[in-house]
Amino acid sequence: MSSQRTPLRPGVYAPTLTFFDSNTEELDTASIRHHAVRLAKAGLVGLVTMGSNGEAVHLSRQERTVVTRETRSALDEAGFYNVPVIVGASEQSIRGTIELCKDAAEAGGEYVLIVPPSYYRTAVGKDETLYQFFTAVADASPLPIILYNYPGAVAGIDMDSDLIIRISQHPNVVGTKFTCANTGKLTRVAQTLDAIAPPSPLFQSRIKSSIKNADSHPYVVFGGMADFSLQTLVSGGSAILAGGANVIPRLCVNIFDLWTAGLLNEAIERQQLLSAADWTLTKTAIPGTKSALKVFFGYGGYARRPLGRLGEDEARTVAEGIQEAINTELTLPDVAE
Repeated sequence: MSSQRTPLRPGVYAPTLTFFDSNTEELDTASIRHHAVRLAKAGLVGLVTMGSNGEAVHLSRQERTVVTRETRSALDEAGFYNVPVIVGASEQSIRGTIELCKDAAEAGGEYVLIVPPSYYRTAVGKDETLYQFFTAVADASPLPIILYNYPGAVAGIDMDSDLIIRISQHPNVVGTKFTCANTGKLTRVAQTLDAIAPPSPLFQSRIKSSIKNADSHPYVVFGGMADFSLQTLVSGGSAILAGGANVIPRLCVNIFDLWTAGLLNEAIERQQLLSAADWTLTKTAIPGTKSALKVFFGYGGYARRPLGRLGEDEARTVAEGIQEAINTELTLPDVAE
């Protein structure tokens, strides 16, 4: 890893949304920039562009570059130089994925997040094929790679802990995002690879391993959904990388801070609140998340078609479903100004 690269650290990250003009569906760069800075002020320690929440599959290669460049530029102009941008760079071929990794580097990304190829599910959904895919990309990528285990987005391909650990022996693989919500798998990977973890009086030690050592990069284990944020930390995870942080970032950060302060009961109460709200957002996906942003924060708009637009009754249901979490969100201060 380059000595100039911003290190990944424990905390809360968000896979940012991509915003569009409600009429033309052209990129709304003003909202993209505003959103990035809002999240950084709330205390998020990293952002992901072109993740699943970012509608990368709906964007051209040029548009993907614009979103990442504008996000990095907005953070820098607001003084958030220490907030790294991770870029979703997944294609079906090794060659195409490497090209996206290079695009990400040129646009200001510092890490890439990659799901397994899945279009030819029967042919590629095998441990050896996936190992060859990720190591070939890691060999050629100018940026370090974070594995993205998200069975729901890749025809059910679910990498087990043995495979993740094996792929992670590559020096250019620096972490895994677990959107599979399998905390047992997360625990095994975190322990075996000696993943970095936030300090907490409640969790002083972890089983150590020689697989990763002081001469190598620290490994980062991300919980991939807001509704198991606290469970991720209890399981030895490093950080939270969750779509719900787009709407209620301060609440997500608050849970992380309560854990690091050793206030488990308070963290559990806030996690219950977060999980209830996140389920509302999960059920309505990107359209619901953007609707919530519009209702409560005045921006958000709509997803690109064919993703639908919520009707008034649906938008009201989303707002009501997260209202309690929003009430708490609004009482919490921004961490960074």
